[in-house]
Amino acid sequence: MRSARLDLALETGVFTPPAEGGIVVYRPREGDDFSSLSIARVQVVTGFRPDAEWFAARGFRAGDGPPYVAGIVCLPRAREAARALIARAMQEVAPGGPIAVDGQKTDGIDTILKECRAMGLTILGPLSKAHGKIFTLQAGADLPGWAAVPRLVEGGFQTLPGIFSADGPDRGSVLLAGVLPEKLGARVIDLGAGWGYLSRAVLARPTVAELDVVEAEQDALDCARINLGDDPRVRLHWADARTFRPARPAHAVVMNPPFHTGRDADPALGLAFLRAAAGMLVPDGTLWLVANRHLPYAPALASLFRQVEEVGGDAVFRLIRASHPLRQR
Repeated sequence: MRSARLDLALETGVFTPPAEGGIVVYRPREGDDFSSLSIARVQVVTGFRPDAEWFAARGFRAGDGPPYVAGIVCLPRAREAARALIARAMQEVAPGGPIAVDGQKTDGIDTILKECRAMGLTILGPLSKAHGKIFTLQAGADLPGWAAVPRLVEGGFQTLPGIFSADGPDRGSVLLAGVLPEKLGARVIDLGAGWGYLSRAVLARPTVAELDVVEAEQDALDCARINLGDDPRVRLHWADARTFRPARPAHAVVMNPPFHTGRDADPALGLAFLRAAAGMLVPDGTLWLVANRHLPYAPALASLFRQVEEVGGDAVFRLIRASHPLRQR
């Protein structure tokens, strides 16, 4: 869908990059097609590790740093994050250079277009195709209030626009933190740790000697680094939780796994977290999990662990303790 709009913008002159120089693409997603541009010129800027790995495997470079001659902003769903990306592009693309802004209607492209018009920005387009729109701005404009600004939320945690639960602790994580035992084990992994709420709860347990904080979103991990301070027990990993392998098996894994890919519910994502967690534990290790009650995790948990029990929750969330992982053949 994105490639169809980009091709149309290039064909009609709505997006015309200079003949030479780096073209930065902000926050593309796995599967996005930029074959209409020279791969040697395209530099991918994304903080989401699976996407970064996908593009690197196909020969795309990570962003070498500004200035770029042109840019493409792949609009995220969160409005504040979308504004922040456009503000960043305005500063990192050479003044006057074209910045294509592309997104689905469900990602709020119409709202962003309306806001750009209200600010008096020069706009080429928009072009509509494949349930979305693309339009082009000129780099160098000042966008007051659009840049990403850290915020402090309940508990004194720092977050950033666009990361999960940026407005405060997720209720599921709060519930899970409340049932973690004092004797959690020496080596613990927070899988998909976000900005560190559960990690701080883990570090409050006196038995914990090592904590691997695993998070795929770089912005969230940067916040976790601040929120967890200089605790020598902490090791931070920018990694895909589904493929992460600890240096040594853990006594416990805690997690509040994601179950959405974009706007669509994707239970397979959470199931992949469950399988990964089982493979990270010592033979008598324990998984502490919070999950929405509607998610079909019970069969997978039964196939992965010898003991599975519900230890709390509410009308929306269930808290699960699963221990003694079964070695898969």
